[in-house]
Amino acid sequence: MLRRALQHRSFLLGVILVGLMVAAALISLAWTPYAPERMRVGPPFAGPSWAHWLGTDSFGRDTFSRIIVGAQNSIMVGVVAVGIGLVIGVPLGVAAAAYRGWWDEVLGRMVDLTFAFPAILTAVMITALMGPGAVNSILAIGIFNVAVFARVSRGAALQVYGREFPRAALALGRGRSDIAIRHILPNIASALIVQATIQFAIAILAEAALSYLGFGTQPPHPSWGKMLLDAQSMMWIDWTQAIYPGVAIALAVLGLNLLGDGLRDLLDPRLRVFRVG
Repeated sequence: MLRRALQHRSFLLGVILVGLMVAAALISLAWTPYAPERMRVGPPFAGPSWAHWLGTDSFGRDTFSRIIVGAQNSIMVGVVAVGIGLVIGVPLGVAAAAYRGWWDEVLGRMVDLTFAFPAILTAVMITALMGPGAVNSILAIGIFNVAVFARVSRGAALQVYGREFPRAALALGRGRSDIAIRHILPNIASALIVQATIQFAIAILAEAALSYLGFGTQPPHPSWGKMLLDAQSMMWIDWTQAIYPGVAIALAVLGLNLLGDGLRDLLDPRLRVFRVG
């Protein structure tokens, strides 16, 4: 596995990009050049310099400090939102595959209803009703992830239930819950891991969009989406302030997508032979 991983260029690039995002978030927990919320640490719209590596924004706040602290927010949103989807969606999907009947039918209709609305629209509706803020935006994204993981886990579990060993375990008198824990979940774990990386990237994009619209993380806490909004009105003065958060979002999402692509190739036994790169 390690040898194949080292030969997979897309996987390695994804690991590097995601590692940089995680490293930035960890570093910002212990150190930042300036307090990210503090105004007038430098002149407004100062260009890159030794004092301010990425310059300052319209309030004189250090852009580099806000970028690396914003990584904390993106990772927190992704982890919690994906965690909600895994903890609630996977048991629902596996139970639907195990018991079928009315349980499967009800879950299917609920998932279809969730997918009838785009993720961002659903999140905007929920945050508009419950109020803006990081917690409500995470909850909104997590609710959509529940439907995603329920559908993915159900489909993967049905494929496993079609094999001989779950039928043999059922014939031996094992309960459906026991079969699901012992046999189904280990065999669908790889599909869930890959889906988790994809949903992590979607959560970062959704949070940035919500913050850009004013429904996500609220000032003064830094958020890449809010930084884009602040920079938009000042594009005619300093357009570079919109570049930095935009590049941060793009690299984070690209890294997670490449990581998910690589994990799919490495974990799926049907893809033992793959194109390196």
